[in-house]
Amino acid sequence: MKTISLKIDESIFGETEKILNRIKKPRNRYINEALDFYNKLQRKQIIEEKLKKESELVQEDSMSVLKEFENIENAD
Repeated sequence: MKTISLKIDESIFGETEKILNRIKKPRNRYINEALDFYNKLQRKQIIEEKLKKESELVQEDSMSVLKEFENIENAD
């Protein structure tokens, strides 16, 4: 495990402490789970952005291929 120093806004700290008292979970475990969740969310968003950019790059080619297929079907 790594040790870090963390500055937290008062309002976030207060809300976190209320939740921790209610769910009976150690602060360290709660913060680790929150960071893990946020990391997964960020990885998902990074992948979505990458796929969007890649999709935009091939969009013109895809439309061209689609038109060629339509022309082949219409020729029959």
